[in-house]
Amino acid sequence: MSVEIRVPQLPESVADATLVAWRKQPGEAVARDENLADLETDKVVLEVPAPAAGILKELRVTAGTSVKSGELLAIFEAGAQAVAPAAAVATAAVAAAPAAAAVAGATKLGPAATRVASEAALSDAQVAAAAKGGRASKADLVAVASLPAAAAKAAAKPAAAAAPAARGARTEQRVPMTRLRQRIAERLVQAQSTQALLTTFNEVDLTAINEMRAKYKDGFEKRHGVKLGFMSFFVKAAIEGLKRYPVVNASVEGPDIVYHEYFDIGVAVSTERGLMVPVLRDADALDFAGVEKGIAGYATKAREGTIGLDDLTGGTFSITNGGVFGSLLSTPIVNNPQSAILGMHKTQQRPMVVDGQIVARPMMYLALSYDHRIIDGREAVQFLVIVKDCLEDPGRLLLGV
Repeated sequence: MSVEIRVPQLPESVADATLVAWRKQPGEAVARDENLADLETDKVVLEVPAPAAGILKELRVTAGTSVKSGELLAIFEAGAQAVAPAAAVATAAVAAAPAAAAVAGATKLGPAATRVASEAALSDAQVAAAAKGGRASKADLVAVASLPAAAAKAAAKPAAAAAPAARGARTEQRVPMTRLRQRIAERLVQAQSTQALLTTFNEVDLTAINEMRAKYKDGFEKRHGVKLGFMSFFVKAAIEGLKRYPVVNASVEGPDIVYHEYFDIGVAVSTERGLMVPVLRDADALDFAGVEKGIAGYATKAREGTIGLDDLTGGTFSITNGGVFGSLLSTPIVNNPQSAILGMHKTQQRPMVVDGQIVARPMMYLALSYDHRIIDGREAVQFLVIVKDCLEDPGRLLLGV
């Protein structure tokens, strides 16, 4: 029985989506609920599941096409058996995009990398050569796609050195922004154009946290099944600061200040598609294990492209950690319509004066970017002092002092 495969109903805030890649090709056997295609919106990647076991009969839309809710994508034959050998299936994939078939092989690609491979018409050999540990990132494929033809061909042969570009050659590669990247750009420009952004700084000595983690990390992981990281300490310390200074947890709506009496903390996660900020709901009600499990779960979903719109919606305050990439100091941009964001940075051993003695301590710079329309400098500075005190003496987090 033939079944029409259509674009799922998109959320009200999403006008359309882009068909990134077909995961199955005409004539290929498909199990019930198996993913047929990836649809990219400006927030998340959605999957198009098979309605039943059968075969994908005909593709009506090619990769890279913009589609709307309910639009016809393909014809599916429910209950049918595969009728084409692997070679024929690969040939039939021309309707989708040359690289889409290649990415379904042994080399693992995320949605963004799949799109680059498709648009640049990279061969399976080029994709495989770009892969590291069986997985090729968007950046890896953009680098291969940017090579001159001769060099790209050589790059696909692991045993041969890439041929140098012609002397004086000035090549360019135009790659469209992903929907997520476009949305990130819009929100960052919006934040800078609508908010009076300032940043205040402080530094924190992480000696006490390092000692606590070293003492309890094994028992914590054994009991809770998750590692005791730094982020749970920062989330709990930030919540303590937000309780003391509620305006940092507030937002502006027209002429009003909206004070949120709950703590939905966004934690920035870097993915191949760009930066995402999933939200820990009612984070004040979570213990350290709950925070760590929530963050780990979101990080996994973000990397696998399975994170949902609900995971990214809302939030009253955000935390971002540029230190994982080596950043020593930065001024993070507020995630509008929130009014503040806490920036973590690289931990570095620095000489500090403690009790009149110069000693090496693991120090981190903290940055709080805030909307000066509703948050005064005094409140921003004192918020950071609360965070600093809680991190340097973690017992405060347990005693609420």
